Amino acid sequence: MTPIPDASENEATSPYESLDSKKLHEAAERALDHYLDLPKQTPTKRSGQLFSVCPDINTEALLANASEDLLSISAIAADLADDVDGSRRSVALAISRVAEGAHLLVERALDHLDEPEMAAILTRKSSQAS
Repeated sequence: MTPIPDASENEATSPYESLDSKKLHEAAERALDHYLDLPKQTPTKRSGQLFSVCPDINTEALLANASEDLLSISAIAADLADDVDGSRRSVALAISRVAEGAHLLVERALDHLDEPEMAAILTRKSSQAS
């Protein structure tokens, strides 16, 4: 039978077992942070908004997404109108029609993006933002 080695004979210790080694470890961490110059991660400030739009998305993509969302709202409201009667049906149909009207406005705005004057305005705005 082989004897089990006594743990007290093993001199290996954790770097945190003495106060001095802990201080050395903290100093080493500070030195690494200083010389590696890792970017500090600052927490993003919340403005109270639940959703936000990425600032670098172009106007055409924004309008295209708005157009699709308006179509979805219109379809949902029209579907709801089929399931209800009376004033609730009128409200659902009104929501559907308002969404369809807004969809038409967005589509017209998309059409204007192809016009040379609008392209010049958007180019000027994007160069000012940079």
